[in-house]
Amino acid sequence: MQIALALLALTATVVAVAAIARRIGLSAPLLLTAVGIGAGFLPFVPDVAVEPEVILLGFLPPLLYATAINTSLIDLGRNRFQILSLSVVAVLVTAFAVGGVAWALLTAVPFSIAVALGGVVAPPDAVAATAVARRIGLPRRVVAVLEGESLFNDATALVTVSTAVAAFTGSLSVGGTLLDFARAALGGVLIGYVAAKLIALVRKHITDTLTSVALSFMTPWIAYLPAEELHSSGVIAVVVCGVLVGHQAPRIQTAQSRMAERINWASIQFLLENLVFLLIGLQVHQILTAVQHSRLGLARTALFAAAVLVTVLLVRPLYVLTWAYVGRRFSIIRDPLRPRESAIVSWAGMRGVVTLAAAFLLPSDTPEREALVFTALVVAIGTLALQGFSLGWVARRLDLHGPDPREDALQRAQLMQLAINAGERRLDDVLADAHNVPDEVVSALRTQSDRRANAAWERLGLGSAESETPGQSYRRLRGMMLDAERGKVITLRDKGVMDHDVLSEVMSSLDIEESMLTVIDDREANSREQLLLTPEQRQFGCEHLNCAPAAVEPLTPEGCPECLRDGTNPVHLRLCLECGHVGCCDSSVGRHATRHFEETGHAVMRSFEPGEAWRWCYIDQRLG
Repeated sequence: MQIALALLALTATVVAVAAIARRIGLSAPLLLTAVGIGAGFLPFVPDVAVEPEVILLGFLPPLLYATAINTSLIDLGRNRFQILSLSVVAVLVTAFAVGGVAWALLTAVPFSIAVALGGVVAPPDAVAATAVARRIGLPRRVVAVLEGESLFNDATALVTVSTAVAAFTGSLSVGGTLLDFARAALGGVLIGYVAAKLIALVRKHITDTLTSVALSFMTPWIAYLPAEELHSSGVIAVVVCGVLVGHQAPRIQTAQSRMAERINWASIQFLLENLVFLLIGLQVHQILTAVQHSRLGLARTALFAAAVLVTVLLVRPLYVLTWAYVGRRFSIIRDPLRPRESAIVSWAGMRGVVTLAAAFLLPSDTPEREALVFTALVVAIGTLALQGFSLGWVARRLDLHGPDPREDALQRAQLMQLAINAGERRLDDVLADAHNVPDEVVSALRTQSDRRANAAWERLGLGSAESETPGQSYRRLRGMMLDAERGKVITLRDKGVMDHDVLSEVMSSLDIEESMLTVIDDREANSREQLLLTPEQRQFGCEHLNCAPAAVEPLTPEGCPECLRDGTNPVHLRLCLECGHVGCCDSSVGRHATRHFEETGHAVMRSFEPGEAWRWCYIDQRLG
């Protein structure tokens, strides 16, 4: 009963504090750590001592997997040099730098144990860094590099700690050290790859959603446990398996299982990643008590911990900025991070629960063990507080922010249009061989495709604050209809005149449709002063776009002449780059821009909305 009550109390605290943090705009990990510290000193709260195996076996595999399945394999490949530099070289540099400082300050600590301490405090936390980075809105590439680093750096750190401890016990040679690193890395990759192939093979024969989701819950340990049993890196195995499974998911899973898995793993990740920071705070009281009764005492231990914290805070920026300069200066790295991106990455080094768990892996006979564990705690909390609170300020001073939502909307509209075009072509191929498809079915399919494409394009442009786009009208009216439909179903349920299974199935279909209604983007993004252009990497080759001018003089600057003549209101305006005709978009009643292309063959138009300069080729269906 006590264990159940403790779990309930921890979960309730996580939910409440995370909700408060979201409401007041603070980082949930920071606030949970502070709440845990405060709670740990309350007389009715028992001392919390979390065994390292609980973190390393219970928390770490699912947290890594939850992040890995949502990590782009393409982005990992694109940023592989930066990620490897941070997750391997930076960890080793930090470990030996901290080891040198610790060895110099604590003469009773052997150099191998000092390096082990360096390995303990070296890896930035997978949860803290990306949680803060996403909350303050950093550029996507910076977030991708931080996520990639945090996926692999724990493996380097844990191998460093275990190797240093083995050296302390006298059971390892230099050759054995290199062999351990190679076995950990290569074995982890191989086992993760085999685990991913095994999961893919099993999933091809599973169509049941619940079974598929249950299999996903097993997957982290399917990769982690064999790797650890074979003395390879379970961390690398889980990451490799998760990334490959996530990459293959659209081909080997049903849509229903992907949706269910996404929701379930988001809930698991939310609870676990917030719970670990609460546990960090709860252990502060017990660690402080142990230090007070140690040989060094609290004052000397605090000074030592402060020196290690300063070392950690300095080494990462020095390494990252030096590596970035050398990479750009001598062209060592292809497409290196820009100076401002390198600066923010160098300051995003918050440590977390793995640091504290790894500290408890130090043998019980380790000299000054209490001081080393306390130092790990100070580094974890110190980096969370100092870097976590200041990272947003640093990003603002460097003028770094997330991608323009308008650019996202433009890319989303392009992707949706290309996908819908592919669907239309498949429909045409099917209809060419079919003879019994009713016209009303074909018309409904084409209308649905047009509505989805137009809804994506409607997110662009300022439009009129007083009028709704067709997509907005559809969402509003369909939402009202769904409310009425759900109300009728609930009434029939309460009267007990329908079978529960039938009611649940109908209610589920209504919920799915409501969840699929497009959420309107925040229009505040349109207040930005930058001109919205097509990103260079999205400009697919098109001779019409290459030959078209950037702009022409509009024939009717006041708007679409056909709409003005007919008395209709255009949603958005388009400018023909060959003759200057101004026409309304496909979401408008007249669709005069498309009709102008059909009548004249003028291929390229440009957005005629304020703050937008993207172009579109009607013939090749390309942005430019």
